[in-house]
Amino acid sequence: MQIGTKQLLVIGDRILVKPINKDERTNVGLYLPQTVVEKEPVQVGVVVETGPGLAIPNLQHEVSEPWKLSEQTSQAPVKYIPVQADLGDQVFFLKKDSVEIHYMGEVYFVLPQSAILLLVRED
Repeated sequence: MQIGTKQLLVIGDRILVKPINKDERTNVGLYLPQTVVEKEPVQVGVVVETGPGLAIPNLQHEVSEPWKLSEQTSQAPVKYIPVQADLGDQVFFLKKDSVEIHYMGEVYFVLPQSAILLLVRED
């Protein structure tokens, strides 16, 4: 994600999510204090950046003695199992498994793919 001249890079199977401010009112019109809203176990947000996915070993070259890697196998490109979330997807995720960060005046959550409960994707 490009912010000014800086770029945020997400690592591994992690996902950067911008939270969506939920309505802080109940169905009958009562306002909920911020402390109650923050304690919700499930949060909603929009995916703004994803990592490349889980790195998997390069099995193109079978090595019987892995400590004796040749230059060919050590220079092989890394392969990844990509994450399922795409940019712009709405996600429902477990807040306890996420890390809240503040960057350039904005609030984001960084979470592993396993913390996502549900993806909402437009066709």
